[in-house]
Amino acid sequence: MSDEHDYGEPTGTRVRLPDADPYGGARRPGRSSSRSLVTVVGVVVLLIAAIAFANRGGDDSPSSSATGDTDKPKAAPTAATGTKPVQMKMGGIPAGYARDEQGAQSAAANYAVALGSAEMFDTTRRHEIVETVYAPDVAAARQSALDNAYSSETFLSNIGLEKDGTAPEGQTFVSRIIPVGTKVTASNEDQATVEVWYTSLFGLSGEASTNPVSESWYTTTYQLEWTNNDWKITDFQQKDGPVPVGRDQKASTADDMTKAVEEYGGFTYAR
Repeated sequence: MSDEHDYGEPTGTRVRLPDADPYGGARRPGRSSSRSLVTVVGVVVLLIAAIAFANRGGDDSPSSSATGDTDKPKAAPTAATGTKPVQMKMGGIPAGYARDEQGAQSAAANYAVALGSAEMFDTTRRHEIVETVYAPDVAAARQSALDNAYSSETFLSNIGLEKDGTAPEGQTFVSRIIPVGTKVTASNEDQATVEVWYTSLFGLSGEASTNPVSESWYTTTYQLEWTNNDWKITDFQQKDGPVPVGRDQKASTADDMTKAVEEYGGFTYAR
């Protein structure tokens, strides 16, 4: 099992100290002209597709009505299934997933969000999360390991937090995971292996921060087990990437980052 700050083995957190004025809004170095050309071409393609969709309108041609569903394109792997998302929560986390691949993917995505949240740095809330997402036979051991990790003064100091896991005065701690996609690599009625590709925001937002909020990309593979009428985690492995090429965007100010984190809530993920 790998070490990482996102999922409960935070002793492996990478702390990147900022350059001068981390929130000063410096742009990344300019890209080549070929990069600009690719961007322009991409925008044009999207524009053409949007126009075609807008002008599509109704299709009363015989070919569309006579063939029925046989000529309709098949749903993409990430398309909505039409199944309603979960209607209940346990410990503040969506629960009650379907006993199929769709349910396993939804569970993995939502559990990733919970385990990568800033709430994991609060002892009471951490215990609730672990008891909710882990299978009972592994939750106790995981709880002990997490308590040791999250109470480490060295770890907390390295990421800029106080001894009790709170942010220094005038700063906001950000730890948030945003799943990009999920994939089932193995499954049966009682077990499932699900990969979750996601981007992570982590750091302290504030003018005096020495660990400004930055993004990272990872893929975590979850081993899930059907127990107590729901999917629960029994193990996981994490790896870096896939990592996209960064855009030439101006970094936001500390105030803008703090405001965004406070005003934009997370999602409940369902296939």
